[in-house]
Amino acid sequence: MGKRATTRRGRSRISRINSRRSATRRPLVRILLLGAGLAVASLGVGAALAHRHTGPETVAGAADGIAPPDTDPLMTPDGGADPAATPSAPARRGTAPSTKPPKPSRPSRPTEPVKPSAAKKTPPAEVPASGKGTFTTAQASGRATGSGPLRRYRVQVEDGVDLSVKDAAAEIQQILAHPRGWAAHGKGSFQLVASDADFVIRIATPDTADRLCLEQGLDTHGQLNCETVDGVVVNLRRWLLGSPTFDGPAAEYRHLIINHEVGHEIGLREHLGCGGPGEPAPVMMQQIKGLDGCRSNAWPYDEDGTYITGPTL
Repeated sequence: MGKRATTRRGRSRISRINSRRSATRRPLVRILLLGAGLAVASLGVGAALAHRHTGPETVAGAADGIAPPDTDPLMTPDGGADPAATPSAPARRGTAPSTKPPKPSRPSRPTEPVKPSAAKKTPPAEVPASGKGTFTTAQASGRATGSGPLRRYRVQVEDGVDLSVKDAAAEIQQILAHPRGWAAHGKGSFQLVASDADFVIRIATPDTADRLCLEQGLDTHGQLNCETVDGVVVNLRRWLLGSPTFDGPAAEYRHLIINHEVGHEIGLREHLGCGGPGEPAPVMMQQIKGLDGCRSNAWPYDEDGTYITGPTL
């Protein structure tokens, strides 16, 4: 009896010790489990925040044609889907990062400087209705331009108007030498001279132009140009201001004036009409009277060297 009781008391003591040890371990296990749970929760929150932040930027970058800043973790380096990966959120899977190079930024287009010779001159507030009725001849000469029969011409400007006869002669010389003009296509060659001319180009005030044109039976109403027996009469108003029906600056309309009137001078007696809606108007059309569906045009030939024509009026 004594020995069994001793054995029971020893076992009971051991059980109490083990119970105390178990009670001591339980809080430690709870602490470890709680710490592990907090760590997992922190990782989940961090991943959700990262997804919310990076998702729209990646999609926007691909939509703009710009490669995203980093590769989607669900994509392999070659851009294919990783079969071993399981997306935690289907919305996270998007398009693979664009393999296209970023769009180069468009450089700002520099503004071309306006050459002094091409600068637009401000037309005068008023064009004088009449002048002195006498003319000054440009004391200048140039070499012949073009091929075919040679026609020498003088340039005159009515006295008392604010227009340099020297400048006017230089501009007419350039017009007749233009690659889309008569001289460039075998209709004749032209040479600026100061005397012994075959015809004269006069720039006159509206009243003087009307008087010179009326001598040939032509009523120009203070607005139009004409061809006379000794040359061409250009209305100063048209030279300086252009035409309200012409879609272009006055400088371009001056090309039309010279090409049209010199066209008569080289033998093109008839006026032409519009060749069709949207077509360039023939230079031998009286464009100041309307375009009839054609486009304004100041040149006898197009850029391919084709003569611009229309029905005879």
